[in-house]
Amino acid sequence: MARNGVLVEPYRRLTEEQIEKIHQASLSILLDPGIICFNRDAAQVFGDNGAEVEPGAQEDSWLVRIPEKIVSGAVSATPKVVKLGARDEENCLVLDGSEPRIHFASGSEANNWLDLDIEPFISKRDSSKEMLFPTFTIQKGTVARLAQAAHLCEHLDSWDSFLRTVNIQDDDINDTNKDVNKFFASLNNTTKHVMSGLTELSQLENVLKMAEIIAGGQEKLSENPIISFITCTIKSPLQLVDDTSQKAIEIARRKIPLVISSSPQGGSTAPITEEGMVSQINAEILVGIALAQLVSKGAPVLYGSVPVRTRLDDLNDSYGVPEFSQYNIDCVQMARYYGLPCYSTAGVSDVEVPGVQALVERLFSHILVALSGAQYIHYAFGLLERTNTFCPVQAILDNTHIEMVKRFVQKADFTDDSITECLEQVRRVMGTSHKLYMRFVRKALRSGEIAPPYPFESKGMTDETLLRARERMDEILSLPPCHIDKATVDIIYQQVPGLLPRLRG
Repeated sequence: MARNGVLVEPYRRLTEEQIEKIHQASLSILLDPGIICFNRDAAQVFGDNGAEVEPGAQEDSWLVRIPEKIVSGAVSATPKVVKLGARDEENCLVLDGSEPRIHFASGSEANNWLDLDIEPFISKRDSSKEMLFPTFTIQKGTVARLAQAAHLCEHLDSWDSFLRTVNIQDDDINDTNKDVNKFFASLNNTTKHVMSGLTELSQLENVLKMAEIIAGGQEKLSENPIISFITCTIKSPLQLVDDTSQKAIEIARRKIPLVISSSPQGGSTAPITEEGMVSQINAEILVGIALAQLVSKGAPVLYGSVPVRTRLDDLNDSYGVPEFSQYNIDCVQMARYYGLPCYSTAGVSDVEVPGVQALVERLFSHILVALSGAQYIHYAFGLLERTNTFCPVQAILDNTHIEMVKRFVQKADFTDDSITECLEQVRRVMGTSHKLYMRFVRKALRSGEIAPPYPFESKGMTDETLLRARERMDEILSLPPCHIDKATVDIIYQQVPGLLPRLRG
């Protein structure tokens, strides 16, 4: 079994002719100007397989011109269905590139954690008037807070997969132990799929050893890959990065699911126009996919599109603008053109705290990108201040709003029999004196056809949404965590170096 997701009838911005033009433009980019490669192994792999490779302008760099046959061969070799496993296999995700079935995940590895507290305030005009009001405090990301986020993920139904939410910055965390501790804290607090980047390539084997122990061995992990990785192999524009390319090579060799991610910024590191942005990011993702398949044919990869648009006043990313959703929808269409599962982006706000602007910006992209049919939509929970801050109360709100989005985008489902039943209702109601349908409502409510009331609804003249969401967060965090059993934890601590002793409890 797997989490169902929601099958949608995909919204298409691009025509088939425009998609083909973007594809041809991307192929042209890969030949001229080509890719600047800073990884010797990657340059060697491309050169051995028919690419034109010559010394680059910088030391230890190469200019790689990639012909169409390499790209088409790589796309053909890439699996069209990728399974993202889970500790509880009922929580696994099956991502089919030909099926627009959407799932939502978190993401970003934000540096900041935004706590929300509730304080009483008294009116200056009328001291008899007192109200509760949210206040905010910024904290740094820690292992304990990462574990809290995973705990929330476990109990929020719309949150389909856990992609690390915060950058762990404890005093006893360093580059050599960061990977094992962030994966352990995540896996030990949710039975859903866990995805993350890899800080140090030297820690890949330790992370995989941990996953094998939890999954029940190497073969079981292959059948049920409870973890996956993200690699931003490309630094836009069109540069293969040394360390992330090497990570992609090694992960692909082990055939663990891998996101080939690219995140150009329209207006600075990519053209700001829609066709220019999509042509470039598509070329960049195809390079990473080709590298993975040339190294290990059949390696499971996701088409990882994370296009953003620059703010023209300060050159920060802007997620709230319409172009952000346009770029992302186009990239989903390109992934579907190749038949590949798509890792897409939605639900980020540019503001620093929850509120009206955050809600509008998030729902705008949640709805549009969901309608596009992306199989794996990340950044969907809790992110504020672009991707610099994660707020758990915002994640609680997002869970409810995404549930509403899922209801909205799912296909209408009715039959001849249900139409006949509706006609009978109309006739029966019109034969009464009151002309009301209330007697038929209970059945629809019990069947789940009708959306439940909004759980954070305010009363009277005050906005209590954040207060209700904070209460819900506290309720979830008070639930018992879904920890890995003690015997397995003991084995993990015996065989995986670098784990913090304090996480054992």
